Amino acid sequence: MKYTFFTLLFILTFAANGQILENETNPTKKDTSYWSHKNQAGLDFSQIAFVNWNAGGNSSISGLLKGDFVRKYVKGNVIWNNEMSIRYGVNKQEGRELRKTDDAFTFLSHYGYRKVESSNWFYSARFNFNTQFTNGYAYPNTDKSISTIFAPAYIFLGVGSEYNRKDKNFNIYFSPLTVKTTLVLNQRLADLGSFGVTKALFDEEGNLLRRGRKSRNEVGLLVTNYWKKEFYKNMFVENRLSLYSDYINNFGNIDVDWQIQMEMVVNKYVRANIGVHLIYDDDIKAKEEVNGQQVTVGPKIQLKQALGIGLIYSF
Repeated sequence: MKYTFFTLLFILTFAANGQILENETNPTKKDTSYWSHKNQAGLDFSQIAFVNWNAGGNSSISGLLKGDFVRKYVKGNVIWNNEMSIRYGVNKQEGRELRKTDDAFTFLSHYGYRKVESSNWFYSARFNFNTQFTNGYAYPNTDKSISTIFAPAYIFLGVGSEYNRKDKNFNIYFSPLTVKTTLVLNQRLADLGSFGVTKALFDEEGNLLRRGRKSRNEVGLLVTNYWKKEFYKNMFVENRLSLYSDYINNFGNIDVDWQIQMEMVVNKYVRANIGVHLIYDDDIKAKEEVNGQQVTVGPKIQLKQALGIGLIYSF
């Protein structure tokens, strides 16, 4: 499974570039100048150390590896945009084990067609896939993972309309028909009913009658918004918002995925950034430690804030 995943990752990242190189070496091929690409890889780093520090404190070191890859096709009234994003961060603090701070893989592909080239409205189809790379834990408990690769994984596939202003770095997408698939390919987590899948069924004596399901499908309404603006010289703010509601189960109960990031460009290779990521999903139940035991409670707002400065390389 892992080899298949990373093979797919490699193909998605470099397929478009490979096609361009092939056409450059063979002039009889169709012109591919309609393709553009953007690649960015970066490393954020922070460290603090104490030696005989009277006020106390623990030495720590943190690192975040990130990559963003874009392949875009524009020709006449057609736009096909593909984006892949990777995040993986760790922290090592004196006196405790290495802990994961960030872990995400996202692939987005959307196709748009407009009737006239001057219009900003598109008929659009969109595919989105999200998962993670390694096990997640409710620290300090590392005996059993609460998430793994493909547990969960989310797939969104839908059609709708899109308003796109390239000159304003503004985009809003509305889909009245989007299928959301939740995958939990780890059987132990599926048996627990994690991330909204149907959990395992046991009889009164604790005997297993039916395994938990590894997937769940929903059909609903999806609205997304993106905009980016330079509010001061070399200072940018970027907003990504996704709202989804299932038609069948509690329509009007909205899943929220909202990211805001501010980036300050020091020079071509050094940038500082601060970001906030908020998630609310009624299917994701929170974990709390009660009397030394991990207890599942109701859904809660998930909030992550990150501040970093690091190196970035575009190619």
